[in-house]
Amino acid sequence: MTWKPRVRTVLLCVNLSILILPLAGIGILRIYENALLQQTESELTAQAAFVAAAYKTSLLRNFQQSKKPQILESYGIKQSAIKNSDVKQWDPKVPKLDLASDEILPPPPDPVLVTAAITSEVRDAGEEITQIMLDAQQTTLAAIRVVDVNGIVIATTGEGLHQSLANREEVRKALTGEYQSILRQRVSDNPIPPFASISRGARIRVFQAMPVLYQDYVLGAVVLSRTPPNVGQSLYRYRSELIIAALILILMVLAISAITALTLTRPIEAVTRQAEQVARGKSDSVVPLQQPVTNEVSQLSNAVLQMAEHLEARAQYIQDFASQISHAFKTPLTAMRGAIELLQDHQYDMSDDDKNRFLNNLDEDTEYLQNLVQRLLELARADTIRPGNDRTLVTPVIELVAQRSRRLGLDVNIETHSNDKAALISTEILQSIFENLFDNARQHGADQINVSLEYATDAASLKPVCVITIADNGSGISIANQEFIFQPFFTTARGQGGSGLGLAVTSSLLNA
Repeated sequence: MTWKPRVRTVLLCVNLSILILPLAGIGILRIYENALLQQTESELTAQAAFVAAAYKTSLLRNFQQSKKPQILESYGIKQSAIKNSDVKQWDPKVPKLDLASDEILPPPPDPVLVTAAITSEVRDAGEEITQIMLDAQQTTLAAIRVVDVNGIVIATTGEGLHQSLANREEVRKALTGEYQSILRQRVSDNPIPPFASISRGARIRVFQAMPVLYQDYVLGAVVLSRTPPNVGQSLYRYRSELIIAALILILMVLAISAITALTLTRPIEAVTRQAEQVARGKSDSVVPLQQPVTNEVSQLSNAVLQMAEHLEARAQYIQDFASQISHAFKTPLTAMRGAIELLQDHQYDMSDDDKNRFLNNLDEDTEYLQNLVQRLLELARADTIRPGNDRTLVTPVIELVAQRSRRLGLDVNIETHSNDKAALISTEILQSIFENLFDNARQHGADQINVSLEYATDAASLKPVCVITIADNGSGISIANQEFIFQPFFTTARGQGGSGLGLAVTSSLLNA
């Protein structure tokens, strides 16, 4: 038999498939949202690097033009942790923000007014790059500020010029030479922009602070901020692709439904139609399903087929049995009716010998019918009997039946090969089996019966069994008739009173 999945396996796969679809969608959206966040971080990093390079170039040039290069050492913040960062060939800043693990900080505090003086070289460098920053903002839409070593804004694309940002954590760390990229809450009184707008409606904002480094000195920091793209807005941009993806998902659901119908619904409907045909009496049209798919449906199909075969065999048995009963009763009843009619018509002119002969015939036919009815009752009881838990010692039952048979002229010899044991059968049924077999032997001319009793172990099931062999010296039966001996009403000793039901009763009792 080929392997077939169980119904619960099919249902589990279908349910898991349906469950995976929304989970996969949520996971993909979450990953996509994080990708948009890191994309914003990468963009800010690139902008900060160019602004920092432009500011450093302008500041160094101003110091050189003012012929005060030694002021750089007094102006910059020397950091021992920085090892010639300006001569490094590569110093990439890999995006690291993650919505799942990074804390979202409160909105940034407002800049603080300060009265500290700003050197002319620093002020001039800030003014030089301000226009560059404003031009870049037209494309990038990012807010850009450059602060000096004290955290004072010396160039900005917005407000807060010459105010201090040293009260911000990311700025303080950047002025120590540490690159910073954080998330802060975004509080806006404006309504959520439509999907087609260039404004972003996310509730968080990316803040980045990159130190401006020269050799072992920190010359300031570039502070940028930008709202990452809203997932809804990003999805709106790819609405055509999403519509195609939605259609694909619908097709997947339809495919899952079709697979479920193929594996469950159709085979069950086919079995149902077969069961309906059995109910209408069309058992011959029931065949095993060619593609039952699942194990349970295959078993159900085979069970329906076996049921149909059993019902058909039972119906045929009842039909044949009714025909045989009719024939078995018809012969003696016809003889009895003829004898009664003769006695009624010639009761005054018939001799006493003829009357006695007809009355003896009536008595024999009546006894035959009585015996036949008794056998039919035994057969009906044998067909409906159910095995129980009765246990019987075998040898005493054989001895009891043997004693009755010896009184009828049979020589019964019993041979046992081991100590007597209890068999799983009732005393009444076992006694009925021996009586039927002994009577059958006597009707076929036997005068000697040999019974051999042995206890053994069944080779297939490894269970203990009781093996009883019964042999007689009767006339036997031809090879052609051997296959019919257990069929009801089949007998070769009808002249000796055989009804053809004894071995049928015995077979039914043993099968039970």
